[in-house]
Amino acid sequence: MDAARLLLTRLGLRAQDLLDTPVSLPTAPTFRDYIPIIAAGVRPGTRRVYSSYWNRIDKHWGERRIDEPTPSDIRQLLVDMQSELVIRRSGRGGHSATEHMIAALRCLYRRAEEDGLINGAANPAKKVTSHAAPALAAYVARRSSWAGGSANGASRCTPRCSSQSLSATSCSPTAQCERTTLVGSATAG
Repeated sequence: MDAARLLLTRLGLRAQDLLDTPVSLPTAPTFRDYIPIIAAGVRPGTRRVYSSYWNRIDKHWGERRIDEPTPSDIRQLLVDMQSELVIRRSGRGGHSATEHMIAALRCLYRRAEEDGLINGAANPAKKVTSHAAPALAAYVARRSSWAGGSANGASRCTPRCSSQSLSATSCSPTAQCERTTLVGSATAG
């Protein structure tokens, strides 16, 4: 400790001067400049999964510096992305897409931290959480209504399922079955 004090004295500094001096980070690159650097430094599988999300980030924020977006900006990007989704029969309302976008942003910002472009406290991707997946019953009911099922989500599965008469809460959305509307109630046998 004495050596440190002696060194500070010789440099004409006080310990408080070290605490008051802000750490100077290099100027952060734009997303357009930084995404290719990140993409080149990840494994092929990671690049394959995240590249479409990094392209979307480039499309929306290409000219922005990576230290500019806030958690609110990221949430807005997620909303914009969900509004642009192609609705598919097997879709979950963009839940997986938002999870992957957050993961792609976290990867990008983790690399920016490692490269000394931002500090951990300034990482906006750490402050954005993914929302829970829709409940299975609500998911099956939506799927049933998309496929022409009844309003209460009741459906019948083909023999590929374990039962000929299943309610919306017990029929797996991943089962390979054709869903048809039940005649009568959801509890009909």
